[in-house]
Amino acid sequence: MFERFIARRYLLSKRKVQFITVITLISIAGLSVGVSALIVMLSVFNGFNKFQVDTLTGFDPHIRIEAASGMLVDDYNSVISKVKSQLTVTEIAPFTINKGVISSKKNNIVAFVKGVDDKKITGLSDVKDKTTLGDFEFNDNDEYGGVVLGNSLAAKLEARVLDTVTVMSPVGMEKALTQIVTPKTQRFVVRGIFDANNRDYDKLYSFISLPKSQSLYDLKNSVNGVELRISNIDNSGEEKEKLSALLGANYRVSTWYDLHEDLYSVMQVERWTAFIILSLIIAVASFSIVGSLTMTVMEKKRDIGILKAMGTKNSGILKIFMFEGILIGIYGTIIGSVIGLAVCLGQIKFKFYPLDGMVYSIDALPVDIRYTDFIYVGICAMIISLLASLYPALRAARQEPIKAIRWE
Repeated sequence: MFERFIARRYLLSKRKVQFITVITLISIAGLSVGVSALIVMLSVFNGFNKFQVDTLTGFDPHIRIEAASGMLVDDYNSVISKVKSQLTVTEIAPFTINKGVISSKKNNIVAFVKGVDDKKITGLSDVKDKTTLGDFEFNDNDEYGGVVLGNSLAAKLEARVLDTVTVMSPVGMEKALTQIVTPKTQRFVVRGIFDANNRDYDKLYSFISLPKSQSLYDLKNSVNGVELRISNIDNSGEEKEKLSALLGANYRVSTWYDLHEDLYSVMQVERWTAFIILSLIIAVASFSIVGSLTMTVMEKKRDIGILKAMGTKNSGILKIFMFEGILIGIYGTIIGSVIGLAVCLGQIKFKFYPLDGMVYSIDALPVDIRYTDFIYVGICAMIISLLASLYPALRAARQEPIKAIRWE
């Protein structure tokens, strides 16, 4: 098409007024900065998101099943059998989770006490691999149970591996306030200390065996629910729907996303807010596109008149300057994408933006490159470039041939 040919000639040819060339280069540079900034920002947000997902799913199950009423689950073996009949699971096991007061010689801390099967925990969580001191094995006996503490919780208790702590359950506490009744307690030996790379987990969670938990909290043979992992975490939503239909209204099925929905919602809002703000850089660059093309229209007024006199329609003139705006968008997008990709790859390989390990759980700014982001940013840049070229193109199309030819 001759419109594209002329658009390329106008963009790449020498100008009578060098200032127009400078503005065109500024337009491309501004667009490149906006595109590269957006790509780097999105990649960093992706990196933080991936880090959070890996951390949370490393500690939590992919799917959790609880009683819809919030009460205990008595027939958990039946639930496990039903789940196994419909889903291919990598591991499934019952659990309990309650609050308790953990006491050492130095301190008393309120924390979550989770009862699990230490033989199955490896298939449900990475917490055993993250046990940095001791082992994730309870080795219960009649006198003592075994407990595994988060590292921040252990630090507050000033408890070390093989130290003894006492866990007090809320069972009987109300009676203890009005009657001569001792709240239910159990002594535990610290068997291990884990580091989950998550402050909430490290300072609030402890693990004991399922039988000891049922005894401590007077649960008899009941549990709080059932946890499971599947082979592909991305299918959690689909599997949740299957389980909800299978188990009925008496059970509440939650995925790892549901357990932390508020956190992920905030992260998505922050991501899109930053995207919109940084898109303003591209929008500002579009004003220089308007200026560049407007000055080109003025410089090429005589050419426009000749083209119209030769029979070129208004739509043809419109396309010429629209194509020129699109070319500026293409060049800016390509250059910006290359710069953004180079910065992201450089951060992944060389970690030239480190983070304080004492403050953050990672040593460098995380980056996760997703090529869909390049597509989204490219489309955004092209739309803005197209809109920016619309006014100068319409102005060119409305030129009267005779007046334009007389233009000097």
